[in-house]
Amino acid sequence: MKKLFLVAFLLGFAPIFAQETDIEDVELTPDNSWLKLGLTAGVPVGDANDASSFAFGADLRGQYLFNPNIAIGLASGYTHYFGKDNIDDFGVIPAAGFFRYYFTPDGLFLGVDLGYGFLANIDNNDGGLYVNPQIGYHNRDWNFYAYYQNTFAENELDIQNVGVGVTYNIRFN
Repeated sequence: MKKLFLVAFLLGFAPIFAQETDIEDVELTPDNSWLKLGLTAGVPVGDANDASSFAFGADLRGQYLFNPNIAIGLASGYTHYFGKDNIDDFGVIPAAGFFRYYFTPDGLFLGVDLGYGFLANIDNNDGGLYVNPQIGYHNRDWNFYAYYQNTFAENELDIQNVGVGVTYNIRFN
């Protein structure tokens, strides 16, 4: 079922990326490309709530704007789950692509990360499908957002948290 969801999602966004563009025509400028560095804080839910009391993370992204409204990029970072009741801390390291839709130059945005979440410090489980939908506010320098993060890991284990995040945009020159 999870693989079916992934295939349907990717096919749904295929027309957005199917535009014919020569790589020589793509120019990275401070107006269309930047590095996003940030922090997240969340409350574990589902399976993760049984083992963790708080999640804190670092967010790293490279973004390219096709136009003022549509952006794609690569996302990674690390979410650290603080263990409770004598359970060791553990974490998720995502390797994901992302899509964002900006309604206006400053204001509301919707986004989603989709990729693979590698698990750290969890025995007999390497990770699985990583999904991270977001809704937030942005301006030229900052993004403030709420998110739901889920790693559909092996052995029917879902590592989830709900939280808030902030990123700062560093422009490519």
